[in-house]
Amino acid sequence: MIIAPLLLLSAMAAEPAVDCDNAMAQFELNACAYQEYERKDAALNAQWKLTAAAMKVRDRKLDRSSDNRPGYFDTLLAAQRAWLTYRDKNCASEGYTMRGGSAEPMVISGCMATLTEQRTKDLKALIEEY
Repeated sequence: MIIAPLLLLSAMAAEPAVDCDNAMAQFELNACAYQEYERKDAALNAQWKLTAAAMKVRDRKLDRSSDNRPGYFDTLLAAQRAWLTYRDKNCASEGYTMRGGSAEPMVISGCMATLTEQRTKDLKALIEEY
């Protein structure tokens, strides 16, 4: 059971790096689109840490004497979880424009990169407003 995943990993490591500036084959375009999404996702995760920390600071300053609603962080966390579900389902749906085709992964990754980049901007704007 352990051998199959190890063989897969070694095969992936043996593949040459894709030159995204000159990608032409569909598997290269798919790989480059996914790499772009990964970059956008890393930026989102970095911004999430900053925004979540800022919301926790706001929560510490919140007067709860007459307000029993969720705090800034809990509300943001719920929204982020809902957004992740939306992004993933929306992009899967968008990928269906190429359903079953070799370009479907590229369409999904492109959608995810676009929505992730926008969400990063939205999270940043939440802490720039105050």
